[in-house]
Amino acid sequence: MQQDVSLADRYDLSKKQVLLNGTQALVRMMLMQSARDRAAGHRTAGYVTGYRGSPLGAVDFQMTRAAAELENAQVRFQEGLNEDLAATALWGSQQAELRGEGKFEGVFGLWYGKGPGVDRSGDVFRHANMAGTSPLGGVVAALGDDHTGESSTTLHQSEWTMIDSFMPVLSPAGVQEVMDYGLFGFALSRFAGVWAGLKCIKDTIEVTSVVNGDPLRLDFVTPEFDMPEGGLNIRLIDTPQAQEARVIDHKRRAVQAFARANRMDKRVLGQAGAKIGFVAAGKNWLDLAHAMQVLGMDQGAAVRHGVTTYKVAMTWPLDMQSFAEWAEGLDCIVVVEEKRKLIEGQIKEALFNQKGSWRVFGSKDAQGALLFADSYALDPMVIAQKLGQILMAEGCGSARLKGALERIDAAQTANNAPTLASRVPYFCSGCPHSSSTKIPEGSRAYSGIGCHYMVQWMDRETLGFTQMGGEGANWIGESLFSTRAHVFQNIGDGTYNHSGIQAIRAALAAGTTMTYKILFNDAVAMTGGQNNDGGLDAARIVQEMRGIGVKHLAVVYDEKEDISAADFPAGTQMHPRAQLNTVQEAFRQLPGVSVIVYVQTCAAEKR
Repeated sequence: MQQDVSLADRYDLSKKQVLLNGTQALVRMMLMQSARDRAAGHRTAGYVTGYRGSPLGAVDFQMTRAAAELENAQVRFQEGLNEDLAATALWGSQQAELRGEGKFEGVFGLWYGKGPGVDRSGDVFRHANMAGTSPLGGVVAALGDDHTGESSTTLHQSEWTMIDSFMPVLSPAGVQEVMDYGLFGFALSRFAGVWAGLKCIKDTIEVTSVVNGDPLRLDFVTPEFDMPEGGLNIRLIDTPQAQEARVIDHKRRAVQAFARANRMDKRVLGQAGAKIGFVAAGKNWLDLAHAMQVLGMDQGAAVRHGVTTYKVAMTWPLDMQSFAEWAEGLDCIVVVEEKRKLIEGQIKEALFNQKGSWRVFGSKDAQGALLFADSYALDPMVIAQKLGQILMAEGCGSARLKGALERIDAAQTANNAPTLASRVPYFCSGCPHSSSTKIPEGSRAYSGIGCHYMVQWMDRETLGFTQMGGEGANWIGESLFSTRAHVFQNIGDGTYNHSGIQAIRAALAAGTTMTYKILFNDAVAMTGGQNNDGGLDAARIVQEMRGIGVKHLAVVYDEKEDISAADFPAGTQMHPRAQLNTVQEAFRQLPGVSVIVYVQTCAAEKR
């Protein structure tokens, strides 16, 4: 039967089968939650806020493009100035009806941020999670993780920040589960009074799939649970001591009870009575499924060899009761997870003092040798090879399995990938940073977060960086113990707007001698070319720098820019781009903090 299919279906809730990528799934998830609440007779609203960053760099684009659909569903999208302030705004949304002044019965919220933004928001997460969520609100935090450091200065894993704040973590294995686990997260958040983390990495969010977008497809069960007096949700009058008691004594158990009642974790291959079990979640579940396919381990083979697999949805806290039921009778359990091991330790805790004898492997194998490393990422072929070796050692050495291992070994030893010429990433043609990052001979500069990070790979005496917003603060400390009297510090306008202005204030307060070059290219170029939040322009930067006490300040601009001295505070030094070196040579002789605002529009956005 031929279907009438359109890309416009992605946000049409009357259409069930739709084509979505992972970020679009977050948009539809908000629309679906609104529809679910309306169907249940609840008058709620939604709120989305956060800060972009790969692999969630397009969330603001997709939310903005769906403005009409979101407005019709009473969902408000608002970019955050940075991640922790956005999280604080969401915390506020959960308080809207506490004083009897709320427009709605509750506000369900979505926060989004890259791994480093998760780290900087830890204080807010802790406070907000301890305070709780609205009974008809709830918060899901989309955690943009970069396990391999492809677009980040760190290789990050957000789960441990969540655990530190006692926030449960859901790990979807694809676009369908981004929506499904997100809706589960809202229901869990309301029941247990917690914020719920939703792990998003490129393998599961930067993909496109046909999914079932029926908002009423899932039906969540509310478990029987012995609630403390007053429940677990946010309350108007509270104390830190009472909040801690609820989080530690009740919320974790409530989260596990909710997961148990809804059976989120599932046996996939094999059956009860198996002897060997493999466990994984999220992206690593996809890796495990691929590895099992390579090994020829389908349902029939799994039953014959006494093998079973277990797919974990919530990686923390683990639904230990359901896991123990699956593990009954197993001799050997192998946990496939990359980065710092999270599930393995919980499995050992779940089985401790249980009747039975299990061998649990993950980080190390039976001989104590490395099995799955804590660093970088896992590869399905390596997983297949190691699981195959374990199966052989456990007596599952069929001809089919041996043949699969031989093919894997042959593929890994074959030198069939010729060495290719490598090219270091460079600025786009016409990029303003190509000119702005040049410094006078004999000077030294620091890089920072943004496209100008790449200057470190060029011959420009620029090396070193900090976390986003810390640009130049490292020199505050280094300068006290260095023979060098002055450095330049590059900082992009997006970083300045996000948090970097505080670093400049810190350098001023410390009396540090340095020159900040604020690179105003009129776009947050690295994450998609968005405009700066709040309408930041070069003139306002100059005004702010004057306001915090910078005495030595100049604007250097590209002649093709539509710029007028009249837009800037009276007395502002204005110089064409050709004079950048002259200005820098003068500023490096000055004591204290000086600032050069370099104005040239991002070439990619201009095109």
